[in-house]
Amino acid sequence: MKDFKQGIASIISKVTSINEQELVTYIEIPKDSNMGDYAFPCFRLAKELKKAPNIIAQEIKQKIDITGTDIEKVEIAGGYLNFTISKLEIAKVALEEIDNKKENYGKSNLGNDKTVIVEYSSPNIAKPFHIGHLRTTLIGRALYNMYKYLGYNTIGINHLGDYGTQFGKMIEGYKRWGEEYNIEENPIEELTKIYVRINTLCKEDETVLEICRDNFKKLEQGDKYCKELWEKFREVSLKEFYRIYDLLDIKFDSLNGEAFYQDKTDEVIDILEKTGKLVESEGARIIDLEEQKMPPCIVCKSNGSTIYATRDLAAILYRARTYNFDKCLYVVAYEQNLHFKQVFEVAKLLGISEKCQNGLEHVSYGMVHLKDGKMSTREGNVIKVEDLLKESISRVKDIIEEKNPDFTEEEKQDIAKKVGIGAVIFNDLSGARIKDEIFDWDTMLNFSGETGPYIQYTYVRTNSILNKVQEIPEIGKVDFNKLLGKEEIAILKLIYSFTNIIEQATNKNEPSVIARYLIDLSKAFSSFYNENKIIVEDKSIQDARIYLTYATNLVLKNGAKILGINMPEKM
Repeated sequence: MKDFKQGIASIISKVTSINEQELVTYIEIPKDSNMGDYAFPCFRLAKELKKAPNIIAQEIKQKIDITGTDIEKVEIAGGYLNFTISKLEIAKVALEEIDNKKENYGKSNLGNDKTVIVEYSSPNIAKPFHIGHLRTTLIGRALYNMYKYLGYNTIGINHLGDYGTQFGKMIEGYKRWGEEYNIEENPIEELTKIYVRINTLCKEDETVLEICRDNFKKLEQGDKYCKELWEKFREVSLKEFYRIYDLLDIKFDSLNGEAFYQDKTDEVIDILEKTGKLVESEGARIIDLEEQKMPPCIVCKSNGSTIYATRDLAAILYRARTYNFDKCLYVVAYEQNLHFKQVFEVAKLLGISEKCQNGLEHVSYGMVHLKDGKMSTREGNVIKVEDLLKESISRVKDIIEEKNPDFTEEEKQDIAKKVGIGAVIFNDLSGARIKDEIFDWDTMLNFSGETGPYIQYTYVRTNSILNKVQEIPEIGKVDFNKLLGKEEIAILKLIYSFTNIIEQATNKNEPSVIARYLIDLSKAFSSFYNENKIIVEDKSIQDARIYLTYATNLVLKNGAKILGINMPEKM
């Protein structure tokens, strides 16, 4: 697709002798459309050219020739050069690309020959899948889709929390009280009760905590009883988790969790020992990170058992060898910022390539809090994702029963599932990921305003129009001159920018950029729909407006799919 930004950079490069690709990175899209379609900030050149930005803007404007280009006009605003592109050219380029790519519109080969690992979800075995896990699951899935859409070889890993001291606690609790709980019928809920109970006892009695630590040590050493219990906890937990993943329509390429790397930690310790940097401290074995202004990274505890930092290092070594990744993203809450800084620093000692070292990235996100404070499995105060999703679906079903009672039961169920789950997904992804969230049922399930259901409703509206005409006109029959009004151009500019939006979102690892875009496109189409009749007597006007509706329909569906939202065909 023609790149207007590249064209502007080329024109400026010819009169300044500054590298075209460097200039492309400077060009912005003004927030106010009255300031043009693209803006070039001349203050970026002030140091190099030793002139004031407004003087540079005037000189560039005088020198450039826009004859025969897509540029309609160039204006100066302070130190900015504002460029307005021909409306006809925007319409032509955007819609011809829609016709060319169709369902693949927006995809690119930017990531060809590059591998990105996205580690996300990663719930703890034998604990409830609560709304704190929902954020990593939804952000991670969106990132996975974003990178894949841009042509990267993308690998989604669910790094299950299936190892660690908590299993020593679970084993001890089950040993003491297992017969009191119906694990087979309601595994996670019953195991959670045991976990809360054993934690309380550990707080009261230090000797019980030592027994739990010893249980984990036995598990590491392959004790038959401990291993059989661990396998049972893992199996029943995965069955529960997959009920939620099925509801969210989420799949993974790998379920290699912490336990998978346990037999690979010895090599990590050997490598670190050979560097001479693995030292003893208060009985534990550590890597000193004082020079990096961080606390030491513990590799082995005083009783000889490993911790999750050791297993994370083993995972990095394994992934570097197996995938030779360009990026390895860890979608984990910001509470773990220090942990990942330490682990990434120590990973430099493992002998992996510089590419893999530089590709390690912690994609942090804000925590989810209840109105009355922080969630804690140990305290037993969590909101389960399955309960949230079912409640959302149920509320949508009630609305459908009231407003569209003529839908079949199958239609009601399908719409309620797509809209209910879509509302939860969009609510989670629409804000900047780093912000904390206060969980509120009313906010989460609000279906009016800038929400997932609003985008879905706009899509359904476009669907309804397209169903009335039954046939999309061929692109050759579309008169682009019929699409130069304010409302039409607003939609076309957004459609044209779709690939760029995905690239922006991916560069920032920020799905909210796409969520915001889908709201803007939905609003633009609503304005167009309110101001213009689409099915009219003039065939040339109708064909142009129908094709614009078709393009909007396609982009809304593609964008929502990247976020993990399925579109209903009716509402």
